[in-house]
Amino acid sequence: MTDTTFADLGLTERLLKALDDAQYTHPTPIQQNAIPMLLDGKDLFGIAQTGTGKTAAFILPLLHHLQADDIKAEPRMPRALILAPTRELALQISESIKTYGRRMQIRQAVIMGGVGKNPQIKALNRGLDILIATPGRLLDLVNQRCADLSECKYLIIDEADRMFDMGFIRDVRKITSMLPKERQTLLFSATMPKEVAKLAGEILTRPERVEIASKSIAVERIEQHIHHLPSAGKRDLLVKLLDAPDMSKVIVFTRTKRGADQVVKRLANEGVDAVAIHGRKSQNARQKALESFRTGHMRVLVATDIASRGLDVDDVSHVINYELPHEPESYVHRIGRTARAGANGIAISFCDAKERPQLRAIERLIKRPLDVVGDAPSEQPARAANTRGNSNGKPADQAHKRRRRPRRFNQRAA
Repeated sequence: MTDTTFADLGLTERLLKALDDAQYTHPTPIQQNAIPMLLDGKDLFGIAQTGTGKTAAFILPLLHHLQADDIKAEPRMPRALILAPTRELALQISESIKTYGRRMQIRQAVIMGGVGKNPQIKALNRGLDILIATPGRLLDLVNQRCADLSECKYLIIDEADRMFDMGFIRDVRKITSMLPKERQTLLFSATMPKEVAKLAGEILTRPERVEIASKSIAVERIEQHIHHLPSAGKRDLLVKLLDAPDMSKVIVFTRTKRGADQVVKRLANEGVDAVAIHGRKSQNARQKALESFRTGHMRVLVATDIASRGLDVDDVSHVINYELPHEPESYVHRIGRTARAGANGIAISFCDAKERPQLRAIERLIKRPLDVVGDAPSEQPARAANTRGNSNGKPADQAHKRRRRPRRFNQRAA
């Protein structure tokens, strides 16, 4: 945080009162840098992970502009569009708009898959100031002529790299082409794959760039430990760790949906209540699981990487990586679910022999080794001590077996 207050940034009185109601007084670095630029109407390329305050960095200026424009939204023609890669993130953005826009008459709705279309169509027909949407469902409704984006003067694309990971970049391009050329466009991404950089070059006009060192933010405030163990030992270690009284609110990450369900089942067999959240669950089931975890009715949430971004839950005490992610950037997003809003947190990872390449990639990314709990495994095979200097590194008994008398060929067969 800085000595600068939100009042110094030029926001309207209504927004300042809403921020005061929420007890927000000092902007985060990305808010302090981005908000003045956005109030000036500039396009923005923001590089920051969740937990840095980027949602408020784009919502506050958007609400400021919508209030100043004082235009009534026409049916099916939203004034502003926010694209999010996941349902959870879309709903979270909607909640933030309710918080910051509580003193304004703002009409908003979330358009996403996994739930019925009719309520969403009705919301569009009433006219919306802000439409928050996942790309697939929005394209469906546009193709059915239930939504018209030709009057959208503000476009915000959140978690653009996640859009790329989930295969949405092509849909994003289609949607962007439907908006007017004269608009303000914001693009936020936690990492910078080539496809995201290319998209930014296509849709942004002379953008300002704000970059927050997300890796150092995650590393500085989070204790990070690694347990080396066989895959078969992970379940017992997880149960043992969860017995600790300080494990008050824990997110356990797996790589696959099936793996998440298996962990929940195994924990249940050990008397540990847990709930899973992943893409195979219906939206209602996901929201119910998330709400039970957020309110404290369920202490353990088992999640795939769909929840590593856009999952905003206060007071997460621990993140446990039951399996290391394939992408090292996902590790940063996972552990970022703890140590939010300036708090400290603990991240514990399990690593079996097959996951050591992922561990090395993670340590290269965050530029530090994880703290090893117990003895780190040797990189040398256990049988290497039996070698006798043979050049191929094989045990001496195997090398000896291969030194046999050359086979005599049958001259007739030759």
